[in-house]
Amino acid sequence: MSGRPRRWVPVAIASGALLALLCCVGVPVAFFLGGLDGSSADSIQQPGPGCGQGGPVDPDGDLPTFGSLGQEQVHNAAVIITVGKELAVPPRGWVIAIATDLQESYLRNLPNLGSRNDHDSLGLFQQRPSTGWGTPQQIMDPRYASRKFYEKLITVKGWQTMPLTDAAQKVQVSAYPDAYAKHENLASEVVNRLADGAARAVGSLVNMQCAAGGGEISASGWTVPVRATIVSGFRGPGRPTHNGVDLSVPKGTPVHAAADGIVLKVRCGATAPDGSDWGCARDGGLNIKGCGWYVDIMHAGSVITRYCHMVTQPMVSPGQRVAAGQQIGLSGSTGHSSGPHLHFEVHLNGDSSGAGAVNPVGFMATAGAPLGAAG
Repeated sequence: MSGRPRRWVPVAIASGALLALLCCVGVPVAFFLGGLDGSSADSIQQPGPGCGQGGPVDPDGDLPTFGSLGQEQVHNAAVIITVGKELAVPPRGWVIAIATDLQESYLRNLPNLGSRNDHDSLGLFQQRPSTGWGTPQQIMDPRYASRKFYEKLITVKGWQTMPLTDAAQKVQVSAYPDAYAKHENLASEVVNRLADGAARAVGSLVNMQCAAGGGEISASGWTVPVRATIVSGFRGPGRPTHNGVDLSVPKGTPVHAAADGIVLKVRCGATAPDGSDWGCARDGGLNIKGCGWYVDIMHAGSVITRYCHMVTQPMVSPGQRVAAGQQIGLSGSTGHSSGPHLHFEVHLNGDSSGAGAVNPVGFMATAGAPLGAAG
């Protein structure tokens, strides 16, 4: 809702697992993730005792530490989540609310800042009395402000499956409509810590459960690209440059975007043994180099996913925004491939090279979209 630019706020969270430079409306953000491949025991991406069944923590109780997030900010986050549960809003709504608040006030209940105010915006969500959100006194009550946010959110048709930034923008009507997406990963972290891993959950509050790889979109906004068994793992002694996992599916199986994002690349990469262009109009083989028809997608937090060996030119184009679960192509066996399957990679820090690759199995498990289940 706020339109004023604000200064950079450095943040370090949980033993180096998440380093970010965060800001409020109108200022670019650099968001760097590390240790999300499931290998770090102290990463705050690690699952809690459940997937939200334990409920949110008491905002007035003993709250956990969140790196440089102060007690006021953690308290406000707990209030937002608690109000969401009281209103029976599924955990996806909690992630959207926290991400919105991180953009608007960075979880601070901001009063009137005089000349630094954007019009008469106030409180956690920078709601404006002049546009009908309530009186200044009401808006400055975190519980009231959270309730008003959720009441507007649930009136948005399809909010649970649309990109986070779109859902937030339909509530906030900000001058910077694309600003919210960059906070989705941190918002998921906050919800996981304060609500028993709820960002990993699927379903409503009535039937909320841990994601099991069935293709549902988790509260964190991630889903599996295909439902399949893993037939070849990440790297290893025999394949040290195998920067992803191979998911066994028949030729022509729909391939889905694992999360909301922007398409970076749509290319054919297939080189014959003699160095000539093999092309992607035919199947490849083990003597062919390259990914065949492939797609790279950039997601919140500078996470890149890659989808290789598609049978025909993918259904998306560079610069296109895609939603989690949206079909982007059909599986195949183009490029370096011994048979039909989807090769799936995850890269951090916006680095699409092998240096940026992490094990997709651990990453997707922490995102609430575990690979390898065919159910």
